[in-house]
Amino acid sequence: MARIGVDVGGTFTDLILETDGDASDGGGRVFVHKVPSTPEDQSRGVIQGVLEICAEAGVAPGAIEQIVHGTTIATNTVIEYSGAEVGMLTTRGFRDILHMARHKRPHNFSVQFDVPWQSRPLVKRRNRVPITERILPPGGSVETALDEDEVRAAAELFKARGVDAIIVCFLFAFLNDAHEQRAKEIVREVIPDAYVSCSSEVVDVIREYERFSTAAMNAFIGPRTTFYLNNLATALKENGVDAQIRVMQSNGGVTTLTGAAERPVTILMSGPAGGVIGGQWAGDMSGVRNLITVDIGGTSADISVVPGGEVRIMNPRDTQVGGYPILAPMIDLATIGAGGGSIAYVDEGGAFRVGPRSAGADPGPACYGRGGTEPTVTDAQVVLGRLDPEQFLGGGLEIDPARSRKALEDNLCGPLGMSLEEAALGVIRVINSNMSLAIRANSVAKGVDPRDYALVAFGGAGPLHGVALAHSVFAREVIVPPAPGINAATGLLATDMRYEFTRSVLCVLTQASQDEIDGLNAETDALVQRARDALRADGVAPEHQRVVRVAECRYQGQGFELRGTMPDGPLTLDNRAELLASFHERHRQDYGHAFEDQEVEVITLRVVASAGIGALSWPDSEAGSGRNPEDALLYRRATTFDDGRSYETPRFDRSALKAGQHIDGPAIVIQTDSTTIVPPGYEATVAQSGNLHVREVAAS
Repeated sequence: MARIGVDVGGTFTDLILETDGDASDGGGRVFVHKVPSTPEDQSRGVIQGVLEICAEAGVAPGAIEQIVHGTTIATNTVIEYSGAEVGMLTTRGFRDILHMARHKRPHNFSVQFDVPWQSRPLVKRRNRVPITERILPPGGSVETALDEDEVRAAAELFKARGVDAIIVCFLFAFLNDAHEQRAKEIVREVIPDAYVSCSSEVVDVIREYERFSTAAMNAFIGPRTTFYLNNLATALKENGVDAQIRVMQSNGGVTTLTGAAERPVTILMSGPAGGVIGGQWAGDMSGVRNLITVDIGGTSADISVVPGGEVRIMNPRDTQVGGYPILAPMIDLATIGAGGGSIAYVDEGGAFRVGPRSAGADPGPACYGRGGTEPTVTDAQVVLGRLDPEQFLGGGLEIDPARSRKALEDNLCGPLGMSLEEAALGVIRVINSNMSLAIRANSVAKGVDPRDYALVAFGGAGPLHGVALAHSVFAREVIVPPAPGINAATGLLATDMRYEFTRSVLCVLTQASQDEIDGLNAETDALVQRARDALRADGVAPEHQRVVRVAECRYQGQGFELRGTMPDGPLTLDNRAELLASFHERHRQDYGHAFEDQEVEVITLRVVASAGIGALSWPDSEAGSGRNPEDALLYRRATTFDDGRSYETPRFDRSALKAGQHIDGPAIVIQTDSTTIVPPGYEATVAQSGNLHVREVAAS
């Protein structure tokens, strides 16, 4: 079997190909590759990369059985506000829920702020049509029947306006979705080709604003995402690749092409999620459980904390994309505009800034020679001698140091009165400071002590900054994965297929009767069955299915929930204490305290079903010994480090390094997809797994 992971970034598209079998038929090997991203049509870069890595591996395109894809198509649609024209059917009297939201200001004490759901609405007000109907809590009884004539008239209006996508969002549909489903049928009768979805299909939970917002986002990105995924599948087949396609989801699992097209809201953080899973995989190979993953690419830096080897899922109150609340499970990570392409400039007030604006893939940094004239972080690294022109991307991309020097001199040195070296060091220090603040916000501010954690640095630019970031936040060491530049793609082959199904229930668990407990079990069993059916439809045998049942709970009167793990088997009056204890412990982890004498209520039941798709197996490094091995030494060249001093610094070929060997800083380790800096006072050790561990040398 041969399979490919392909992750589309803002600057590069990263690929990894794994084959199995014996050496005689070319199997049992791993290949990595990078190609420039094609933002105007991501599928072009994907197709190019797939064909090129197949050629490099000597594998026929038709022999690829599976492609796992991480894409930013949905995210970019939100950022660019380039989604579909959406029409909405909603309960009469609630037309403006998407505008009013929660009546909360994003910044309480600021008079200058943007409210995206008002300034850039996912559904324009003229396309929000009220429909006569009403469902009532707590049992979902019908108070007012659905006016089907109004639904049909609204559908005709949308058809006349050329609306691309339509959502049906009725009050209390999570208790009874009959009205939503019937309205959807009518809309499809009038506009057969429209992208139509119900709020209860997208996210079947309580809170009408968040449910409506999530459904609106699903429709806003749906047509473009669906077109891209279908176009990619068609283009792959036209190029001889008839592989099974899986798509990375925001929760770190993968779904089918159909699942991603029907619920694209679940892949909004597809790209960054792959990086976190890849960082977790690298930590597992070295037996390190507490990790801070830092994925630095050309455009952005994605930061996540993985405590005890478990990827954290964000609290529902925090899940938003582009400022829009999204009730979809997402890995807890922070993204900032900091990468190799981040542009350095002097603002109107004379301050030295770096990012978030990026040169991206086109024109890219000035040294690329594609028309870019503004200095970037990559240009600063080139000026400091940390990136060698003949070794950039293994020599696959020519860079011109003279263009980097000119960009810094014209835009920074003159306005700031700095030397070229001072300006370049300033760029690095500013971008490192920005990333360090983001790491602290995602660790220290959440009760995590970085001193107990290893920092996993990856992405094309991650290993260039890893040691400086670890030093800044006092992380104990830096782990650089075997192929850091494509580690997000690596994560695609290291994850599982995963589905999540939810159902809102309202039950005070601490006071529940046996009948109420039985009701919870019945709802949970129904969700488990839906989850197993989804995996079965993907060809996963029952014995390979894993199902986790979660109850999202809160103290009575709280505004948001935390996840508690349900006990094995049916919930009973006797074992509900296990669920309560799990919730109390999670509350203690997140907030530092718990109220074990307070009433606890269950708000939402969630079932997470998963199945392994084949763990990525990285070959062990050949055993070796010694320090600074001569057979891996390429050459020496003057390099300036963060202390401002220049050293004649040796370059080592990472592919020639062996397990057990040590590299003394100052040194630079070069490989095709990335470059690792080992500053003075540090040493790097090659692990059997292929990971590179960089630690500060203890003072004697």
